[in-house]
Amino acid sequence: MGEPCYDSLLLENQLCFPLYACSREIIRRYKPLLDAIDLTYTQYIAMLVLWERQSVTVKELGCCLFLDSGTLTPLLKKLEAKGLITRRRSEADERSLIVALTQRGQSLREQAAQLPEQMCQCVGLDAEEKQQLSRILRKMMEQMQR
Repeated sequence: MGEPCYDSLLLENQLCFPLYACSREIIRRYKPLLDAIDLTYTQYIAMLVLWERQSVTVKELGCCLFLDSGTLTPLLKKLEAKGLITRRRSEADERSLIVALTQRGQSLREQAAQLPEQMCQCVGLDAEEKQQLSRILRKMMEQMQR
């Protein structure tokens, strides 16, 4: 009997590795841009949701970002301490905590507006490639949520 094939264990054959390496590099490149507006990457993606929706429950925010409340709670406390958001209990359901932008949080949107374009230049994909990659990654996310 021959030795079992271990090709599937080669690093070059791992889908997870290029995703991991690209993710780390993208976040590393975001860092100086986000430092300029005093946000971490995770705070930034939370603010993206809030800039789009103005207010959400913590549960909705967690679903959008694939984060649990144990990760969100300290993140939201820091954003609140910076004066970017408020947190309050829902009048309709006291169990729900509503996160909303403050005026300062809304104003930060202007400073962040150029970040996506700056990051697109770093990645080196044309518009079609970017759309294709986004479609594939979103499909993967949907499949893994099931």
